[in-house]
Amino acid sequence: MTRRAYKFLLRPTVRQEVALTAMLADHCSLYNGALQERRDAFRHPSRTSIKYGDQSAQLKEIRGFDPERQGRWSFSSQQATLRRLDKAFQAFFRRVKFGEKPGYPRFRGVGWFDTVEFPKDGDGCRWDSTPHEAVTRVRLQGVGHIRVHRHRAVRGRIKTISVKREGRQWYVVLACDDVSAEPLPATGAVCGIDVGVVHYLTTHTGEHLPNPRHGKRNAEALADAQRALKTFPRVRRDKRTTKHRRAVAKVAKLHRKVARQRLDHAHKTALALVRDYDRIAHERLNIAGMVRAPRPKPDPERPGGFLPNGAAAKAGLNKSILDAGWGCFLGILANKAESAGRVVIPVDARNSSRTCPRTTCGHVSGDNRPNQATFQCVKCGHTENADRVGALNVAIRAGLVLPDVA
Repeated sequence: MTRRAYKFLLRPTVRQEVALTAMLADHCSLYNGALQERRDAFRHPSRTSIKYGDQSAQLKEIRGFDPERQGRWSFSSQQATLRRLDKAFQAFFRRVKFGEKPGYPRFRGVGWFDTVEFPKDGDGCRWDSTPHEAVTRVRLQGVGHIRVHRHRAVRGRIKTISVKREGRQWYVVLACDDVSAEPLPATGAVCGIDVGVVHYLTTHTGEHLPNPRHGKRNAEALADAQRALKTFPRVRRDKRTTKHRRAVAKVAKLHRKVARQRLDHAHKTALALVRDYDRIAHERLNIAGMVRAPRPKPDPERPGGFLPNGAAAKAGLNKSILDAGWGCFLGILANKAESAGRVVIPVDARNSSRTCPRTTCGHVSGDNRPNQATFQCVKCGHTENADRVGALNVAIRAGLVLPDVA
């Protein structure tokens, strides 16, 4: 049994869309009010500490004081909003404890608060769907029955229901437990893969999948939209003109387009691998560390000056890594493999493309890779494509193939 999330497009009427927008605004107001209360309590000389339980106990009084804004929405969804703030503070204190960048919880603007969660199906919301119904609807307290574009069947037990706004579109997200796996028939094939920026991935047999570079292909249109947006002065959201709002919406729309393209490609690639192979090995990557900016190098001869540290070139590489979306792809691959009864094996990524895969050699050196595309062992002279060597070493470390294959 696994967990799965289903995301469906909503088809609200004009009145329902107004109600949904008001629901987000009121939950945002509740979130900001609770955050302000915590800040004021901490700044008070008594240093009072306010927890989720204290604020949740005040909800009944808040709903009674403001029935037009807070009283018409689900009590449970408002508790979920307060719990969301409590999680933000827990993460803040955890980062402080371990010496990380704290990131104190911030107030949310109406445009930056896009999700309302209902912790339980039937408590303020109801998923009204039967297998034989032509139209699926979800009922939300204070909004009504909203039509849902349900493009696939929902399996498992619905645990939580969330309503999310993306641009001018609305979605419902169902988090389901106890979703039964659907094992695929065994193929007897295994695969080691190496992800990259030139090729999206390379298998240990030497097959290359091209990198679609969705961000780069849309970079020109995005740059034009951002330049047009910069012509407007920075003002408060409620002071923006119609043209300013359209410029903001265009930039956001292009970013969502790239994200959807990247996600679609990751899903299709992962599904193809899961269908073709019983066991799949990949590198265990620390992507956050890989895209970290290089540290500045102070110039000992010039106080206050710095030496070149390759930051510009590293920024280009970081951009390509993030555009490829390795983390998104590997996460999707793990989920699809679990659902299909396949095995995914992450292995140590160190020196995977610098190690000679031959049994009689196994030499490790940075000189084995004279350039991005070529592997040439300085000890035994073995020459191969560098990405294929990386994938082959991944498969060897996972025990899927023997070094003699090389």
